Amino acid sequence: MGFKIVIPARYASSRLPGKPLADIAGKPMIEHVYDRCVEALEQADGVYVATDDTRVQKAAEAFGANVVMTAEDHASGTDRIAEVVDKLSLSDDEIIVNVQGDEPMMPPALVRDVAALLAKHPNAAMATASHAIASLDDLLNPNVVKVVTDRAGAACYFSRSAIPHERGADRPDLQRFAYQRHIGIYAYRAGTLRKLTKLEPAPLEELEALEQLRALYHGLKIMVAEVAEAPPAGVDTEKDLAHVRAMMERLS
Repeated sequence: MGFKIVIPARYASSRLPGKPLADIAGKPMIEHVYDRCVEALEQADGVYVATDDTRVQKAAEAFGANVVMTAEDHASGTDRIAEVVDKLSLSDDEIIVNVQGDEPMMPPALVRDVAALLAKHPNAAMATASHAIASLDDLLNPNVVKVVTDRAGAACYFSRSAIPHERGADRPDLQRFAYQRHIGIYAYRAGTLRKLTKLEPAPLEELEALEQLRALYHGLKIMVAEVAEAPPAGVDTEKDLAHVRAMMERLS
């Protein structure tokens, strides 16, 4: 199975400016992400860093990455990846996995799993992943995105609320239903990326502030791979960065 990996990496993060270049165990964070992706693909050719900042470009090229410079005004990582797809002139059936540039501990096996899931379902437009929610705090946290699927594993809906709602219950019962947390990794067909950028934003997408709802709203199928364990958290804040640094130190 062939696929490509694109790593969107913005320097101008609102919560942690310059985070792709944040030092973790002697290397910039983007290099750790790149190394994981090369391991997933089992080769460096086919892994691309997509950025709009020359500082990220120079750092990525210094450790040997393929870099695609993109426009500064993209509203989302999906738009940035779609520009990469066009710049590389990829065919519509090519599979691309989006690995965020702030996921330095992304398991390579998970990258392969979402690519394989999409390849297995030719009628699907996208693939992503989920894992069982273990705590009520996570289930009720609006920053933890939830997903429900049909019996075949296709996404029915994504929400910041606890879904499904158990009628008559004072609060959700984790013993009665395997609530699923969405993991923010995606595999797309190149043609899907081109299509998504032309679709109008969906009312559900704007209400929940969840970009993947645009695909569901317009009838695109998203397959979901349920995994046994959650991948380590990404880096959004200084606290996250300190946590990942500590984890990397323990592993070294």
